Amino acid sequence: MRILPAVFEDREIRRLYDEETDTWLFSVVDIVQVLVQQPDFQAARKYWKVLKGRLAKEGSELVTNCYQLKLPASDGKMRLTDVASAETLLRLVQSVPSPKAEPIKLWLAKVGYERMQEMADPARALDRARETWQKHGRSDKWIQQRMTGQETRNKLTDYWADHEIKRGEQYAILTNIIHQEWSGVTVQDHKAIKRLKTQNLRDHMSEAELIFTALAELSTRQIAETDNATGMDENAVAAKTGGNIAQKARRELEQKTGQSVVTGQNYLPPAKTKKIKRLGR
Repeated sequence: MRILPAVFEDREIRRLYDEETDTWLFSVVDIVQVLVQQPDFQAARKYWKVLKGRLAKEGSELVTNCYQLKLPASDGKMRLTDVASAETLLRLVQSVPSPKAEPIKLWLAKVGYERMQEMADPARALDRARETWQKHGRSDKWIQQRMTGQETRNKLTDYWADHEIKRGEQYAILTNIIHQEWSGVTVQDHKAIKRLKTQNLRDHMSEAELIFTALAELSTRQIAETDNATGMDENAVAAKTGGNIAQKARRELEQKTGQSVVTGQNYLPPAKTKKIKRLGR
């Protein structure tokens, strides 16, 4: 997941983009803080706590559609925070009487519209990603490999979506099966090797890691298509088989070169980046 803060009027809204589920997730308490126009972050937290309790008693699905993920707090530490999609927050806004309700709804809808534009015209997203990677000093060769790998990934998730695989947890489970099979480590362990926390693993892969990831996902999709794999059980088998094909290729290359494909190399900045100002946190 990639943390990309956004700004509504003069307030920062913490948000992150989950590439595995193709979803924007926003800090619920940040949205609530805007709605109640409360400069005191702790007061906004208490308001959300009370509101969440009331909604839970009412059996509202809004609460069950909120998740806890780690986001940066005012002290710079990563702390568990309630997050929700724009769709969930649009419904939550209706539970909070506020003059900011309509502006925040329009803002959330705009975020969703931008994503719809990218889905209708993927070139928008690719151009935006290319510009970001260029700013971070990635080579043209690396960028091309990253984009090719993302296209391969998208074709696989499109197949899953059409064959009874649910976005979110099931995507993540299958992705981890593929990754562990080809690389010998889980996604989380691979991130730990690279000293990553909230950063997107693929944005910090070497050229070889990107190539083997793409090979594993391409193999998985083609095997799934051949077998018409449907549902978790059948797609898990395809994921393991596809990952194994890439594993064999990885091992052969490592034997020839004497070098491990899985590496601790990353693109983290050598110095700490300047902290973003956060209101009340």
